[in-house]
Formats: sequence, C-alpha cells, structure tokens
Amino acid sequence: MACPVKTDCGRYVQLIAEKQDRNAYLTARSPNPLASVCARICAAPCEDFCRRGSVDAPLAIRALKRFVTEQFGVESKEPETYRRLLDGEPVAGNRWPWHLPSSAARSPSGKRVAVIGAGPAGLSCAHDLAVMGHEVALFEATQRAGGMAFHGIPEFRLPSTLLDSEIHAIQEMGVEIRYEMPLTGDFGLRQLREEGFEAFFISVGAQKGRTLDCPGSDLDGVIRAVDYLLNINNGFRVPRAKKVLVVGGGFVAFDAARMALRAGAAESVGGDADRPDAGGRDAAGSPSGREGPPDKDETAGTPGETEAGDIKTALDAARLAARAGAEVTLASLESFQEMPVTRSAQGREEFEEALREGIRYLPQRSVTRFQGGNRVERVQLIGVKRTYDEDGRFDPILDDSIHQEVEADLVIQAIGQQVDVDFLNPEDGVELTVTGAIKVDSDTLATTAPGVFAGGDAAFGPRNLIEAVANGKQAAAGIDAFLNSRSGAAQPSFRLRFEKIPTRQFRRSREYEQIGRKPPPTTDLNRRSGVSEVETGYGQEEARRQAERCLYCHIQTVYDPVKCVLCNRCVDICPVDCLKLVPLEAIELPPDQIEEARQIGQAPHDQPASAMLKDDEICIRCGLCAIRCPTDAMTMEVLYYEPQ
Repeated sequence: MACPVKTDCGRYVQLIAEKQDRNAYLTARSPNPLASVCARICAAPCEDFCRRGSVDAPLAIRALKRFVTEQFGVESKEPETYRRLLDGEPVAGNRWPWHLPSSAARSPSGKRVAVIGAGPAGLSCAHDLAVMGHEVALFEATQRAGGMAFHGIPEFRLPSTLLDSEIHAIQEMGVEIRYEMPLTGDFGLRQLREEGFEAFFISVGAQKGRTLDCPGSDLDGVIRAVDYLLNINNGFRVPRAKKVLVVGGGFVAFDAARMALRAGAAESVGGDADRPDAGGRDAAGSPSGREGPPDKDETAGTPGETEAGDIKTALDAARLAARAGAEVTLASLESFQEMPVTRSAQGREEFEEALREGIRYLPQRSVTRFQGGNRVERVQLIGVKRTYDEDGRFDPILDDSIHQEVEADLVIQAIGQQVDVDFLNPEDGVELTVTGAIKVDSDTLATTAPGVFAGGDAAFGPRNLIEAVANGKQAAAGIDAFLNSRSGAAQPSFRLRFEKIPTRQFRRSREYEQIGRKPPPTTDLNRRSGVSEVETGYGQEEARRQAERCLYCHIQTVYDPVKCVLCNRCVDICPVDCLKLVPLEAIELPPDQIEEARQIGQAPHDQPASAMLKDDEICIRCGLCAIRCPTDAMTMEVLYYEPQ
C-alpha cells in the first residue's frame, strides 16, 4: 500500500522465497514499466512501511526486485519476458485497475496523445497509453530520453544502457519519441492540436536550479548543483577543485542529487573537464567553465531560509567530488536526527556509504557569505539551533554563538529546483498554482484546460522516480477516460477477496524470524572506478534468505467465532503472545459494538461470551495457530485486492 504504483511487494518477495523467480518478476513488472530502473534507484517507500521493520529491520525489497529483474528484466538474457504481460498472462499479485493486465490486448483506438517530456513520468504515461491502444508521441527537449534519470543518475548507480533498454522496450510498443523538440511560446499546445493530438500530458522536469541570495554568490566557483551535475553527466566543462563544499539539500533537489553520482568521477572531472560543447556553452546554457550571477527569479531567500528536504542531493554531489580526489565537506541545516535521509532504510544505507567514502559532514550550519577574489576561496557559516518547529514545519533558527570558516574553491549549492513552464500561453487555459506549478485535479491529474493533464515535477515539484512513474500511470488512466468520452477517471475502487490456504500447504522457513537484514553487497572501496556499479546485487542464496524474512502481511489469520470451542490452543502455541481469549464483558467497548460482537459470534444475551484479541503488529504469520486449531476456527487466508 505504501508503493505509489501499488506493487504487490509482499507477493513477489514470497515468490522469491519459494524459488518462483519468473512469477516474482512478472508480479513486480505488472504495475511498473520501469521496474529494472527502480530495482537500482527506487527510494523504496515500501521499506519504510514494512512491518518487519517493527521487529528488527525492514525487508530489502528494492534489492530483491533487482535479483529478479537481472534474470528476466530488460537487462537480462530473457529481455522479452515482459511481453507475457502484454499477452494477458496472469500474475500472482493483486489486480489494481492501473496494473498492466487490466488494460492488455486493447485494439487501436485511433486517438493521438502528445506527452511533453520523456522523463520517468512521461515514459510511464506513454507506456500505459500505448497498452490501452492509443497513438502516443513523446516530445523531448534534449537528445536523450529518460529525463533526470538519464541526465542525473551516475553509471555506478544506474547504467545508462539499462535505462536505454527500458526506453527501447516502450518504443517497441509503438511509442514515438521526437528528440530536441522542446515546447516554446511559438510551438506549444495549440500547434500540437493542429497536428491532430487530442490529449496532452505535461511532464517536464525540474531542471532550473536555485541559489542562495547572500554576499559573494556571484563569485566564480559558486555554482548550482543542477548545472554542475548536468555538465558532468553530459561531458561538458566543470570547474576543477581541490576543496569542495556542498551546501544543503532539499527534497526539491532529489533528482539533481542523484545526478551527482552519475558521471565517472576521475574521467568526468578530469579528462573531459575542458571540453565545451560545439556552441561554446555548457549543458546548462552558461558560458563554459564559468557560472554567472543567479537570475533574480532563481534565488531562494536569505541565508538560513533555504528549503529543507532530502539530504541526498548534497550527499550525492559530495560523493562525486570525493571520488575525483577532492576534499569534500557537506554542510546541512539539519542535524543528524533531523536529516530526512536517515528516516528511511534506503537513505540510511546511502548516508553510511557516503561517510565510508570519506565525506566530511557539518550538521546544523547555514551559509552567510562567500569570500574570495574573482573566485570563491572561503565560505562563512553560522550555526543553526533547529531546522523545524514543533509542528514539523521548516522554520530554521540561527545560532549567533557559532561562526565557522571553511576553505573551498568550489561550492555546489544543492538547495532546490524549479520547473520552467514558460511555454504555456494564456490561450492554453492551463492555470498555475501560487508556487508556479501546474494546477491539477488530484484524482485524474487533469488541468483546467480540457484534454490537458500534468504530473511529475510540472505539477508537484521535484519527486522521486517511483512517484513520477505513479503520476504517469494516473494520468494515463485519466487521459484514457477522457478520450473515451467518460465523465472523468474516478479513483480506483477495490473489493477484498480472501482465499483460504490449507494448513498442510502453509509452511515457513526454519528460524525465518531470526534472519537479519543484510544490505546488498557493494564493490570494495579500493576498486570503485568511475563507471563500475557500487551495488552489485544479491546472489541466489542470499536473495532467498532475505526473502524468507518476509512476514507475509498479505496473508491474514482469520478467526471464525462460530467454530471456536474456546480450547485456547491457539493462544498457548503463539510464540509472540499476540493472541488472547478474554471474557467479552472485560473489553471496554460501546454497547452497540458489544451487541454487534454477540451477533457475529451468535452468542445469546443470557449467556457469557468470549472474544479473541489479536495484536497484529507483532504477529509473525507463523501459522501455528491455524495448524493447532482442532475446529478450523483459525485459518490462514490470502488477501487480494481486485477492481470492481
């Protein structure tokens, strides 16, 4: 339920434990057209909500997905496996309306859709629309598809060849990509309508960096993370440096953060560092090798007022510079406890890797001034007492008792990004929010203009990749409804279906509840060259063992009070004491609920009644209660969500 695209994580993890790797892949791929990409770089919100985390540590769900995509994904020896889904092959997981099988085998509709921006949201939308039978054209401003997933994520996190394979698979479904075709004031939605497009999805990325508005911000060597990382990833000139300071973070800079790890460090900062593009300008549009003063509309407030968010931007930028041989310091407004990155399992492991690679970290610091001649030489910092107020809102308070000077000949400002939607004309009828994002309906992602939908960065600001994929799928459903003359795409509705598992078939691995989380293996620090992947993935034995840790949240212990004979055997055998059989009158419940309980259990009013209590948070789904029950009053049943 925590997965933005509703991937049935528990199901595919269980299938891995049961050695059904192909079915596990199909279950993981069914809702996610970028499954192989997400297997490397997903922020994994599923892990943050994994119930195993309340016992010891969450499952390594993302790494287990990689285990099966390496066997059957676009990067594998069987890259056509996903086509089984296009043919309508059933999968073991839940059936959400926006999962691929629910739309498979559609006949061509003859409807044309233009998707603006070939990033993760645009690719996802185009994929689903193509499956639905619509004719789709992607308009991409650059020479490569993938958006920030291509321009920002390094080879040693996400090989560009793998991303290319995902894109190629989507193109094979009939999606056209028109490269170097940005929308402008002169070529916009009106012109696309004249070409015959009936619906549109705007999914342009956030590639407009913000800067600190403080003295010295116009010095050479003070650059935006977006510009720095785009230049590196595209092989253009970047400033050389021996001492690098990375400032801040911010969830709005999440995509830009991952770019910092994209390029091979030594060869990007060294070998190609002096090579401008043919036009004498860098990839960000600035004169090669020099950053000018920030545009007024790109500043982000006064010192101490930068937008807080995911520290990964700063961490990733720092890691890249460190791999180039520089001495790297990272300064953040947040304390260690406040850092958003430490709030997730994936983030904590990323942070630990950054520290292992030699990043120096200065928590609770804010920039007050950049100093130097023509080029930055020193940065003045001030302390930060706190970053968030009592309600969790971003409201930093500075500490005048702490002043610090840091030497730096390169400062990378990773404090946020903005979306550029200047191509929209008043005649388009697309309304913007007060923050400059495109205003959309939360259910359908429809804008205020008929037939125009928006998502990803354009509507919500910078998002992580899996959220962008979810936006693309949500928009595809809305566009499909629009094109089919419906009143609009309603929220997906579901029903529950339970399927009983015979106790003789329900088995758990020996001592599964004692297996600890083991992060996927990584390349030795001394062998991490520029483009080699840091994470190498699980082998078969360890993948099985990690999958066996799953508590099978999708399997429920179901209690039938009518069959129960109050023998208490289930309570006696429970290894974690999550069951208790108590007198009904001992429970503090409103009278109407007491009456409802009696009706469910068919208990007469003149006779005593009992109730079964269960603490589901600590249940480990061992199944011993069902196995021990002599009357089949306690059963193990699989829970399915199905569209209705």
